[in-house]
Amino acid sequence: MQSEPEAAPTGAPESLVQEIAALWGEHLGPHDIGADDDFFAVGGNSLIGIKIIERVARDYGVELSVRDFYLAQTPARVAALIRRGRART
Repeated sequence: MQSEPEAAPTGAPESLVQEIAALWGEHLGPHDIGADDDFFAVGGNSLIGIKIIERVARDYGVELSVRDFYLAQTPARVAALIRRGRART
């Protein structure tokens, strides 16, 4: 029996949370982004947010609203939004 992937507190698989944290790191410079790091606290701004939202749409096939992205604030919560968006399709 194969074990389930370890889940972040939001219910998103840890691997997805790490992918989103790495994506943020690509846009936010040399920061080591953690699952619960706040987007704005680590240097995020509206332009970077839009770029990340566009990458999520392209790479994961999930359209996030700007509002939802900013309210989510952390890679773990954004990963949970992606997971929910994938479940709807």
